[in-house]
Amino acid sequence: MKIELEKDFFIVGIDEAGRGPLAGPVCVGAVGYVQRGRSDVAGQTPLLEGIKDSKKLSARKREEWFKILQENKEFECHHVFVSNEMIDKFGIRKAVIFGVEKVLEKFSRKPDMVLMDGSLFAPEKYKQETIIKGDEKVPLISAGSIIAKVSRDRVMMNMHKKYPEYCFNEHKGYGTKKHFEKIIKHGFCEIHRKTFCGNVVSLA
Repeated sequence: MKIELEKDFFIVGIDEAGRGPLAGPVCVGAVGYVQRGRSDVAGQTPLLEGIKDSKKLSARKREEWFKILQENKEFECHHVFVSNEMIDKFGIRKAVIFGVEKVLEKFSRKPDMVLMDGSLFAPEKYKQETIIKGDEKVPLISAGSIIAKVSRDRVMMNMHKKYPEYCFNEHKGYGTKKHFEKIIKHGFCEIHRKTFCGNVVSLA
């Protein structure tokens, strides 16, 4: 996507982590960057050279990029968690869209453009573009995916301390065979998404 403006152009890239797990929150991550000059490709900057979608990076690499994004003053980073209770009440689609709206409210200025991955969209007041596989194609969306993934993984590691019997430190709440076995053995805990676990109950 080309931009043809002579002013500084504040762009935000957004992605989510945790749409599919059986437990824990979904996290919406967003990174803002002021892009300068005419005919720049939106969402790209040399500062993000080599960045990848969080799913294609090791945990160590994600942590390295997370630190870079947080410490570099060229970037403004935010994230929002939407709880498992909200997901059960409103459904994952509405929960994620709510997270997008709330994370955009955290920025110091209104974005001139919001770039989002997959099926995400922002409130109508924002100029926006949703890009299929945007987390692979647009570095700023990749950055948002890293903020979301690292932030959510840290929460799930803390949840492991509270509920060690479920091994959240290993699967982060996703529907692995081991997680299924733990639910069948121990039942649900407070952070399980009951609306996601019907197939697990049927195995009990």
